[in-house]
Amino acid sequence: VQLQASGGGLVQGGGSLTLSCRASGRTFSRYAMAWFRQAPGKEREFVAALNWNGLNTYYADFAKGRFTISRDNAKNMVYLQMNSLKSEDTAVYYCAAEYMGTWSAQIYEYEYWGQGTQVTVSS
Repeated sequence: VQLQASGGGLVQGGGSLTLSCRASGRTFSRYAMAWFRQAPGKEREFVAALNWNGLNTYYADFAKGRFTISRDNAKNMVYLQMNSLKSEDTAVYYCAAEYMGTWSAQIYEYEYWGQGTQVTVSS
């Protein structure tokens, strides 16, 4: 599967942004999907994940209550709605896919990665 993330940009602190990730292929519903992020000088970290039908989700502590991950299997899309953004949310955000996976927070579980989209939150 090939992944293409989009929707990043510059937003003021407290604002909202929705990231999108388009997947190619006919078997999108067989993949668990996740979002990770990487800030300058830091390691890539887990943000959120969901299983094949979207009924099971998992969030990093910093994302709980502010971010929502969702998917539309009919459109081969996964989304990350981000609210109440903070300057520390500034990073490149990546979508990732794990074939027949669960909703893991582990980077090594994901075989496929998108190219990333930059999110910059101004304070």
